[in-house]
Amino acid sequence: MKFKKLGNTNIDVSLICLGTMTWGEQNSKKDAFEQMNFSLEKGVNFFDTAELYSVPPKAETYGITEEIIGDWFLSKKNGQDIILATKVAGPRCNWIRNGKNNYDEKSLESAIDGSLKRLKTDYIDLYQLHWPERSVNNFGQIGYVHQKNEGKWNDFESILISLSKFIKKGKIRYIGVSNESAFGLSNFLNISKNKNLPRMVSIQNPYNLTNRTYEIGLSEISIRDKCGLLAYYPLATGYLTGKYRNNQMPKNSRQALFKGWERYGNSKALLAYEEYYNLAKESGITATQLAQAFVFSRPFVTSNIIGATTMDQLKENIESINIELGTEILEKINTIHSNNPNPAP
Repeated sequence: MKFKKLGNTNIDVSLICLGTMTWGEQNSKKDAFEQMNFSLEKGVNFFDTAELYSVPPKAETYGITEEIIGDWFLSKKNGQDIILATKVAGPRCNWIRNGKNNYDEKSLESAIDGSLKRLKTDYIDLYQLHWPERSVNNFGQIGYVHQKNEGKWNDFESILISLSKFIKKGKIRYIGVSNESAFGLSNFLNISKNKNLPRMVSIQNPYNLTNRTYEIGLSEISIRDKCGLLAYYPLATGYLTGKYRNNQMPKNSRQALFKGWERYGNSKALLAYEEYYNLAKESGITATQLAQAFVFSRPFVTSNIIGATTMDQLKENIESINIELGTEILEKINTIHSNNPNPAP
């Protein structure tokens, strides 16, 4: 396994982070235990979850993934070897804290205490804001459109002050953001520096061969300010594996079971996937290996969040860390990207 520092901390996290959002929906507790045990054996020491999970989010499964992880921790003597990350849900989920799930101190404390209870642990290594309170261009929206009626949101400094209190209490160790913009991350980092407040050590955003929007404004911040990317959707929700090729729809796949992922199947994206499938074939590797190895190769990536619904998927994903992409392949990737940039943001 390969490791990197988590931001400006002294914590070494594996370049692979185990994603968990399907546990409690597409995967059973038994499946989840098998995935965690196997990942630990392979040197993965970094797990990521969220109070919102499993996905798709709904009241009936709220918190179930954290509960599964907590039960696994109880069963393991070496659970302390895991760097555990979770996320607090932002606004727009009315079944969480009766819809009062903003990033004020009271809501944050309620969320942290709930996660600690479900995870059956005394502290959380990395506590992340799942998405901004304010209106922002994320979840497939490229251009920023200001919402004049976005309502009141907690300013960056007040959020950092609130989180600092829970760090002092020992409930959380480090903090990060998710689905954040360059504006948001730079504000958090600058205020932390100027006000001597805890700083964000990571940012969890989507990144893959067909969505490299992170490179436009955020990658420089990650490198210069040591706030690396925890990349999610490295396989573009499965499209980059080739399993949806030629209009295939595997039974029990995410696309077959749920709606809301349509942007990954648009016509431009399908053309790009086909080019990457062909490149992988001519390079003597699988489409999955090409996609994962590309994410691993990025200097601004701290860890690549890998999710799987089967053990075969998990094994292939983890083994992809041994694939090194040469200069020629990377140049061909950039050519494909230049001809069809970011078709599935």
